[in-house]
Amino acid sequence: MVSATAVAPGPAPIRPSVQLPAWLEVAKPRLIPLLLATTLGGMALSGGGSLSARTIACTLVGGSLASAAAGVLNCLWEQDLDGRMQRTSRRALPSGRLAQRQAFALAIGLTLLSVVVLVFGVNPLAASLSLLGLCSYVLLYTALLKPRTSQNIVIGGVAGAIPPLVGAAAATGALGWSSWWLFCLVMLWTPAHFWALALLLKDDYRSVGIPMLPVVKGVLVTTRAISHYAWATVAFSLLGVVALPSGGLLYGLMVLPFNARLLQLSSQLRRDSENPQRAKAMFRWSIFYLFGICLLLLIARLPQAALLGPDLLNVRLAMLPTLVG
Repeated sequence: MVSATAVAPGPAPIRPSVQLPAWLEVAKPRLIPLLLATTLGGMALSGGGSLSARTIACTLVGGSLASAAAGVLNCLWEQDLDGRMQRTSRRALPSGRLAQRQAFALAIGLTLLSVVVLVFGVNPLAASLSLLGLCSYVLLYTALLKPRTSQNIVIGGVAGAIPPLVGAAAATGALGWSSWWLFCLVMLWTPAHFWALALLLKDDYRSVGIPMLPVVKGVLVTTRAISHYAWATVAFSLLGVVALPSGGLLYGLMVLPFNARLLQLSSQLRRDSENPQRAKAMFRWSIFYLFGICLLLLIARLPQAALLGPDLLNVRLAMLPTLVG
């Protein structure tokens, strides 16, 4: 549920401008909107009828609670690590603004509430998938992969890719291939997104022995990998044309400028790998990119989008004999 050869000094990495209350800070609320966007994207890929406002609301609330619980558990697990990193030493737990017991109680409460909301407000499949996302973030990524391998985010990115499945489960009670397409797209998107940030934070990661790719392989290898994953993301995003039950052509047209900008920024970063501004621009656009993809999926499902799809083609073909005659 989720998101470091020397880099020239530059502006400090993106930091919060306002200090949140301790109980809210550990829930990592800034990560939640993107997870909810991909949840809605998973709903948009459903070929079923319209969803009730209650189902949508319960899905988003339950998903938010599960994401918040995962954030708290992540902070608990990494409390000592955060205390040794310059960027995170002032967080609520290492700074003592929040006690471990309070944080653990908050995590348990959020988890239970999430399960209740999703089971009774949506369906058990959506609840199970949301809980799987929580566990994969805390256990698979944070505890197992992050301290052991430079490919941690490649595999651990599964946690951030589960929300589309939750959305699809909420919409239809099942997982079709279209929902798995968005799951895979988020998986491909995650390394380029995260490694751009890791370039900015690599010195912090090196200081505490976390084997992020820029620390282990260096800047050049990392920027090359970012470029490869950006190309893979762009190519895979085009499958949305056929993954959508309707409006695929409109989506395909609208996604082109998003893809062009992602490739442009990844190319600039690869050519100017020592410039932290390139990494920051890539990181920020990657966030906007995924929000944009999900927005395009929702727009493509509007009734007006069907006018650019097969229905319009069928109308034109039906009119052809009349026009020729």
